[in-house]
Amino acid sequence: MGLRVGVNGAGGRMGQRVVALTMMDSELTLAAALEWSGSNVIGRDAGEVAGAGKSGVLITSELGDPVDVIIDFSTPAGLEAIVRTCESRRIPLVVATTGITKEQREMVMSAAQTTPIVMAPSMSMAVNVVMKLVSEAARVLRNNADGVDVEIIERHHRFKEDAPSGTALQFGRIVAEQMGQENHVHGREGRVGQRPLNEIGYHAVRTGDNVGEHTIVFGMMGETIDLTVRGHTRDSYAYGALAAAKYVVQKGAGMYSMADVLGL
Repeated sequence: MGLRVGVNGAGGRMGQRVVALTMMDSELTLAAALEWSGSNVIGRDAGEVAGAGKSGVLITSELGDPVDVIIDFSTPAGLEAIVRTCESRRIPLVVATTGITKEQREMVMSAAQTTPIVMAPSMSMAVNVVMKLVSEAARVLRNNADGVDVEIIERHHRFKEDAPSGTALQFGRIVAEQMGQENHVHGREGRVGQRPLNEIGYHAVRTGDNVGEHTIVFGMMGETIDLTVRGHTRDSYAYGALAAAKYVVQKGAGMYSMADVLGL
């Protein structure tokens, strides 16, 4: 038997892909599939819901059988519930849910004092590599005499509820740490005047079934750098979450990032 994986949010778009890919991975065993009590998939086979065939694991609202690690792709409310469970049972946790509040983030940080947790605004391995590249670009450009204008443009599917994306905000934090911008503007409208140098602009596009696209623009006088990362399928996030699950079960209590998982 491989690593026993529980999936919180197993009925959602991302949860279904994590279930399917877990079933395909010889190192992993799907051991639990969780959803909120009012979900219409409660009691159904998780593999069949995911379109991956019968798994023998029914979707439930409470964790029963033992697991080695839980991957959370649910909602902020669903995250709160599973954090309490993982904290009390010392179960390693991968937090992939986005749009969480400051208080919910602090709740996760508190749980990490007793159980190992990987939390990241994006589980995509490509996104996390580009975060490293953005940090290096910002470090090199921060002393540009003419100033550097930084804009962050992100595209996601029409169903995404938070804007800008958590990944876009993390890109902004990375740039600000290196370059010191204090003003973070979300879209522009009207006569806003000349663009100040201490500003990072965010622009959120919601269209069709776009699974995720981020462009970080470094604009200078006479030249521009665009760093772009595009997700083609949701599997990019699911594969990253599975890599994080394999990583975190080997660790002691603490908070870990995808940079840790990837050795960045």
